[in-house]
Amino acid sequence: MLILGGVALVLILIGQRLEFMAPLRTQLSVVAAPFYWVVDIPSRLTDQFKGAWNSRSELLAENERLRSESLILNAKLQKYIELRAENVRLRELMNSGERVNDTVLVAEVIAVASDPNRHQLMVDKGSRDGAFLGQPVIDANGLLGQITEVGILQSRVLLITDSAHALPVRVSRNGLRAIAEGTGLIDELALTHVAATTDIQVGDLLVSSGLGGRFPSGYPVGEVVEVSIDPGKPFAEVRARPMAKLDRSRNVLLVFSEQKIEE
Repeated sequence: MLILGGVALVLILIGQRLEFMAPLRTQLSVVAAPFYWVVDIPSRLTDQFKGAWNSRSELLAENERLRSESLILNAKLQKYIELRAENVRLRELMNSGERVNDTVLVAEVIAVASDPNRHQLMVDKGSRDGAFLGQPVIDANGLLGQITEVGILQSRVLLITDSAHALPVRVSRNGLRAIAEGTGLIDELALTHVAATTDIQVGDLLVSSGLGGRFPSGYPVGEVVEVSIDPGKPFAEVRARPMAKLDRSRNVLLVFSEQKIEE
C-alpha cells in the first residue's frame, strides 16, 4: 500500500508538471466518470428525499392553513346569513310596529320554558323599561301573549296557546265574537261555545276584540283551519292556527296603550 501510494503521488506530481500527460488525464477522466456517478448516487438520493419531504411538509402545512381559512370563512358566512335573517326579522317587526296605533318597545326573547306543557318565555325588558302585568306582546305577524310576571330587568310572557290562556276574539269577516283558548299545542287554538249554526268558515281571520280591556282591539290572533259540526251537539268544534310565530320569534314588541302611557 505504501508503494502504491508513493507511485500515485509521483504520478500526480508528474502529471501536474508535464504537459504530455494532459491527454492521458482526459481519457482517464472519461473512464472514471461512471465511478463518480455511482459514488454520487447516495448524495443525489438524499437531496431528492429531502426535497420531496420538504415539498410534502409544505403541502401539508398549506393544506392545513387552507382548511383553517375555509372553516373561518364558513363560520363568518353563517354569521352573515344569521345577521341578514335577523335584519329582515327586525325590519318586519318594526314595520309591524308602524302599523299599530299604540306605542311599542322592542324586546328580545332570552329564554323559553323547558316544560313542554307550559307555553311561556322570558324577554329582556322589565319594570325598569316600563313593562307591566297583563301587557300585550306581539310579533311581526300577530298577537303572541301577555306578560304575567315582571322583574326589574326581565319579564315572563304567557303565550296564547298555553292551556291556561284565553282571550276574546272576533271574526274579521262578520264581527262574530268568541273566546280563543290555548290547547297546549304550540300551533293550535280552540274557539269555545260557538253555536253549530254560527257563520264561521275555514280561512276566517280572528282578531282581538278589545273586550275585557286586556288586549287592544284589532290585533291578528289566528286563522280558522277547521270547523267540525256534529248534528247531535249544540256547539261546533272550531280550531285555529295562531298568526304569531310562537316558537320562532326572537324579537317581540311590548305594546303600550294610550291609556297606560297617560297613567
